Amino acid sequence: MTNSVPTIALNDGHTIPQLGFGVFKVEPTETTRIVSDALEVGYRHIDTAAIYGNEEGVGKALATSGIDRSELFITTKLWNDDQGTQSALDAFDASLEKLGLDYVDLYLIHWPTPAKDRYVESWKTLAQIRESGRARSIGVSNFLVPHLERIISETDVVPAVNQIELHPAGQQAEVAAFSRQHGMQIEAWGPLGQGKYPLLEEPVVTAAAEAHGKTPAQVVIRWHLQSGNIVFPKSNRRERMAENFDVFDFELSNTELATITALERGGRVGSHPNEVN
Repeated sequence: MTNSVPTIALNDGHTIPQLGFGVFKVEPTETTRIVSDALEVGYRHIDTAAIYGNEEGVGKALATSGIDRSELFITTKLWNDDQGTQSALDAFDASLEKLGLDYVDLYLIHWPTPAKDRYVESWKTLAQIRESGRARSIGVSNFLVPHLERIISETDVVPAVNQIELHPAGQQAEVAAFSRQHGMQIEAWGPLGQGKYPLLEEPVVTAAAEAHGKTPAQVVIRWHLQSGNIVFPKSNRRERMAENFDVFDFELSNTELATITALERGGRVGSHPNEVN
């Protein structure tokens, strides 16, 4: 594992690099090049999903990287239409084949899709996949407290992570606190707000950037890291990948952390989990 990236312990005995690289909305035809660049920059944690359509490109980049499999942490996700028992098993097999891997480090249910009401069944299937060794850790994405309570109570299997939309204006404090209290780590998607509000122009962010000789984006990534979040910013540009990776040589003060945290305003920029079905 790249030495500068800290790891976080999961509740199943495995560890996860706290900083990774996401490929949401990365064009399939560009994925191999972009992921290869990320690996050359130093990223070892790659987050993809079946619905992204780019698992094959990720796999090609991994295969040609020359990096030992033990140094990589690869996440993919079960899409909504594939929830169930056999359908989830088939979807997982397809993802493994596209990635060209014998196992993934983390497999997630992408959304709870409550109207389908198959997420408990799917969670039981993920537990079977973990027992088979083909997914070392399992978790969920976009699960709210009622969804988490239900899968835990009905299966006694606690997710290793809950990957949720999380950025300074939308921190989902309730679900984040519940997850952590029950031993789940938080992964933050959309960590910079996806450019849907002027986060990087906020005075408290720009002031911290100026104080540390860093960019506003680096400051926000650092806020995530010091807050205990696992984060995987995405960029198609190698120079921006390197910038996002260069966040381990400074530390925000408690005051700076608090002023960025105070940007919370319930500002969700993505879909509400109860509405994605």
